[in-house]
Parts: sequence; C-alpha cells; structure tokens
Amino acid sequence: MQCPPHPSPSSTHMQNRHTQKDAGKQATLGEIFATAVVDGAPTGFALAQMHGTDKPLLWVQDRLSRREAGRPYLAGLYPVRDIIHVDVSRAIDVLWAMEEGLRCRDLCGVIGEVWGDPQALDFTATKRLALRAEANTVPAWLIRRAAHPNLSAARERWTVSSLPSMALPYDNRAPGQPLWQADLFRARWRAPGQWVAHYDDSTGLVLQHGTADDQAQASAMQA
Repeated sequence: MQCPPHPSPSSTHMQNRHTQKDAGKQATLGEIFATAVVDGAPTGFALAQMHGTDKPLLWVQDRLSRREAGRPYLAGLYPVRDIIHVDVSRAIDVLWAMEEGLRCRDLCGVIGEVWGDPQALDFTATKRLALRAEANTVPAWLIRRAAHPNLSAARERWTVSSLPSMALPYDNRAPGQPLWQADLFRARWRAPGQWVAHYDDSTGLVLQHGTADDQAQASAMQA
C-alpha cells in the first residue's frame, strides 16, 4: 500500500468537561464495542477523534460489518473529508490492511470494522497494531460489533452507545447534537470511567462526567 498524496491546501450534573487532548491521549490502538449491532455511536465516537486534520482516513470493513452496519456515507462523516475505503471478506484481511496503513504517516488515522470474535483477532494481532500505531503516530480504532471483550493489547477499550440528542435551540421537535454514552473499561494511561460524549466543532471529542439520566434532565430543561 502506497501513501496517499498530501491533500490540498450543560447541566450542573455534568461538570469536569475535558477533551481527548486534555486527557493526554497519544496515537495508539483503541477498541470500541457496540451495545447494539446497528448503533452508529461507535462510528461517530471514532470519527470525533479525527478532529483538526485534512489528512485522509483509511477505513477497512469485513463482509459482515459491511452487510449489517452499512458502508461509510461521506456526506455524513464530518469532520473527516477524505476516506480511503477498503472492502475485504475476512477479519484477517482487515488486520493486514490496517497494519499496512499504519505504516503511512500521511493518514489521519485507521479504522477497522471486525464482526464477532474471529480467531485471527487475538492478543498478538492487536499488539502488532498498537506498536505500529505508536511507532508512526497514526491512531487506530477497531470497531467491534456482536463481539466480546476478549484478551487484547488495545490501550483503550470502550463501550459506546447512543443517547437522546441535545435539544435543538430553534426547533425542539428536531434532533440536535448527537450524544453518546461512553464507558472506558480498560485503559493504559488513565483511569477507566463513564462519560457523556459529544463532538465539538472547535475541540473535537468532548467527554463530560454524567449519566444518561443527567443528560435527559438537562435536555428537558433546555426544551
């Protein structure tokens, strides 16, 4: 795989707001587990961390992920502008394409979607991805659907699900900013925790301490 060319030129219950940059995040491998196979929250959560770059994103899907969750739709994938989309059949091919992509520092990141618990996705495979991502400072995310959190070398492991969206100031009947329940159950560089997450145009991913009930109360107050 060759490197692509350079692109052309709330409520009181939800304090302790911080961004991924504030948390000291570095480029490495993370895993995001979906609580429902058709939930788009893991995708949005991963994309929100590609903020502030014009570099293209490598996105690899296996056959079942593509069939059950759908293909990326470029018009709805802000803030990423350019995507290199790779369709493969097997999980082992997803892992190979991700590892090759992580050699290229002209990517803003690499996303791989793997369905279930394939034998190829073991501790050794995730260790290779983590080391390659850290060596070349290219973040990598594995999106896992219909999967279990088996042994893995991923530096962060999340469970992410959708919450009711924020209230829209100009129309309370329309959906507002998407919100996600983000539960970090394993991490190497920070303590696990639970947050309500959303994307901010100026800072990227924002994590706020709180619960789904807190956010529902805040949205009701805004409505």
